[in-house]
Amino acid sequence: MNDQTLRSPIPTHSTNSINSTNSAQFGWEIPNGNRRMPSDIREYIPRVRRMLDRISGHFHSAWIPDHFMNDRQDNFPESLTTLSYLAGLYPNLHFGPVVLGQNYRNPALLAKMAATLQMLSGGRFVLGLGAGWHVDEYRAYNFEFPGAAARIAQLAEAVQICKLMWDPAQPTATFHGQHYRVDGAACFPKPQPPPPVMIGGAGEKLMLRVVARHADWWNLVGVSPETYARKIRVLENHCAGVGRNPAGIRRTWMGVVSIAATRRQAEAALARYPIWPEDVAIVGTPEEVTARLREYTALGVDLFIVAFADEPAFDGLELFIRDVMPEFEV
Repeated sequence: MNDQTLRSPIPTHSTNSINSTNSAQFGWEIPNGNRRMPSDIREYIPRVRRMLDRISGHFHSAWIPDHFMNDRQDNFPESLTTLSYLAGLYPNLHFGPVVLGQNYRNPALLAKMAATLQMLSGGRFVLGLGAGWHVDEYRAYNFEFPGAAARIAQLAEAVQICKLMWDPAQPTATFHGQHYRVDGAACFPKPQPPPPVMIGGAGEKLMLRVVARHADWWNLVGVSPETYARKIRVLENHCAGVGRNPAGIRRTWMGVVSIAATRRQAEAALARYPIWPEDVAIVGTPEEVTARLREYTALGVDLFIVAFADEPAFDGLELFIRDVMPEFEV
């Protein structure tokens, strides 16, 4: 699938996916749940819009996690509803979920929803999908939660159903899988072009094989350059096994950036930000952040989806736009 019409030009990766120009695009992670949510939900959209107003014209995209609840009763706006609203307000930005739990929504209905959002946004939607993992949500919402291998197999089938339903050469889609099936399912209007499918996941035995077979884009969350490099080697082996050139899969990274005039200030901001213990943030002065980002671009990563540790303040964002982003322009 060719997604070049969905984003401003980025140099084409070579066959070994090395980003020789160190160019990159940037996306912003929209708050959802425990990450940077205002205590008063009435402040949510004004706060998000202030940030989107500032990044519009600089950033490529905005992304929202797909979760429903936690044990603290934090506010969790539904992801696709929120993206649909925001995409109509910001025509300069692309939008996507990062990433949807594949079995939170029937895959045929999901294909229809994605096609509609792609049409309404004028081709600015990216369908981010993962296998799903938050067992408490599954149980609370009465979704089935099979084992990891089954959920990953479901993910592969869901992507196939979406792409079949979007195919302009196929008036209807019929697919009989082990987990999902559709019989003569139609999806009109067909999305033109079909949205890229970004698969999020790092499991080396099963998940990366699904990425090799089905992903247009690939997302890893909070991993170091060293870990990313190891995952690339595994992915390349899977690509060889399925006869696919790995250069055809766009590499993306998502995580936290804590940037300030001094490293001490950046570390202090990160200490106040809730991240998973295993996640690796990008921390430091503009020079240090730039150098760290270049470690990823050297691996072929050309889209970074970031949250700033000092949000809702704009200090980190402003410093990033002024002193870091020019180093990665095409």
